[in-house]
Amino acid sequence: MHTINTKDILETITMIQDENLDIRTITMGISLLDCCDSSSDKMLTRVYDKITRKAEHLVETGEKLEREYGIPIINKRISITPAAMVLAACENRDPLALAKTLDRAAKTCGVNFLGGFSALVHKGFGPGDSELIDAIPQALAETDFVCSSVNIGSTKTGINMDAVARMGRVIRETAELTADRNCIGAAKLVVFCNAPEDNPFMAGAFHGPGEPDTVINVGVSGPGVVRAALAKMDGGDLTAVADMVKRTAFKITRMGQLMASEASKRLDVPFGIVDLSLAPTPAVGDSVAHILEEMGLEQCGACGTTAALALLNDAVKKGGVMASSHVGGLSGAFIPVTEDAGMIDAARAGTLTIEKLEAMTAVCSVGLDMINVPGDTPAEVLSGIIADEAAIGMVNSKTTAVRLIPAIGKSVGEEPSFGGLLGAGPVMKVNTASPAKFIGRGGRIPAPLQSLKN
Repeated sequence: MHTINTKDILETITMIQDENLDIRTITMGISLLDCCDSSSDKMLTRVYDKITRKAEHLVETGEKLEREYGIPIINKRISITPAAMVLAACENRDPLALAKTLDRAAKTCGVNFLGGFSALVHKGFGPGDSELIDAIPQALAETDFVCSSVNIGSTKTGINMDAVARMGRVIRETAELTADRNCIGAAKLVVFCNAPEDNPFMAGAFHGPGEPDTVINVGVSGPGVVRAALAKMDGGDLTAVADMVKRTAFKITRMGQLMASEASKRLDVPFGIVDLSLAPTPAVGDSVAHILEEMGLEQCGACGTTAALALLNDAVKKGGVMASSHVGGLSGAFIPVTEDAGMIDAARAGTLTIEKLEAMTAVCSVGLDMINVPGDTPAEVLSGIIADEAAIGMVNSKTTAVRLIPAIGKSVGEEPSFGGLLGAGPVMKVNTASPAKFIGRGGRIPAPLQSLKN
């Protein structure tokens, strides 16, 4: 007979109550390919109707699961087919009208965010792509829940430097249009290299064209749990540290797998993946930086940080893969500065710099995430940062991304606040030596030798 292990139950309760364990998001992916129409009005009607029909019970189901299992589910979200694909069939394309329709659908469903106001331009611009990219600043300024992403490169195709140049300008314009709200628009915009099709985390979530009609993807979180487990270790070398992280990641991911399976069954929607990323929050005790410090660094950003993060990221993946047959999305450790209490402290102290963060992105999930930069940073410098980060992703066959917030009217050391999970953090110093001529050349950076794996 199966006996309930009281120790395991108590351990899980402690994880939730004292160590900030949560399901960060249940994200429903919805394909809008069948909503395409040459008439913009018909397309908008179909989009609204399909989203509100498919996600009608998403929030309610998430709340029931929270109550029944006692596990917090912080966000309920929707991701859609990259909007530029849906616009492609329209004769009179109106991306702003689509963004507002998506926002209205998100509000009707009661979700926290809707991702997928997106374009995939890693090899060039197709129908609808240019119009959507041009509309991003206004769309993010005039909606509340819509998030946007643009994939500008991949290991298979190289980097579209024309798109990189444009996205530097788009980020600046988005910040300027939302300057009265601490430039919040830029916090809802991600520029990717090797974007995954099944990522449940915002702002980069979209429902890839290879996905089923609808799908449930779950993102777990638990940096506080990992840090607490390491704090209880009595000595031990780095192999022991890696083993402890693996075991802890296994437990966290099993919980995510359970919630994903239950949500899938109740909503009658296929289960997609568990993304086992350690996603921090500004809350004390829920920080990836504090895990690295628990390993023995005086402060995140110190020499040795990249090595410690590489150990953490690898151990998280190894533990998580054992816990679920369908792991996907980004799955590793996130290092968003304004969303991580330890990162914020390290940035304030000057221990953590943008250059160090860039080095760290070579070994973790995603990239330069939620970083405030001076409001007068030129667009071509933003493009240069995007190009550098995309190159790391392209050459290392991994996902990298940039989410920069040019803090309009603010300079190094000042601290804009976004509230909620987006947090607050200091404006960080940026190297302003100009890459304008390099960015201005345009064209494509060719795919690396690693792309020839066929």
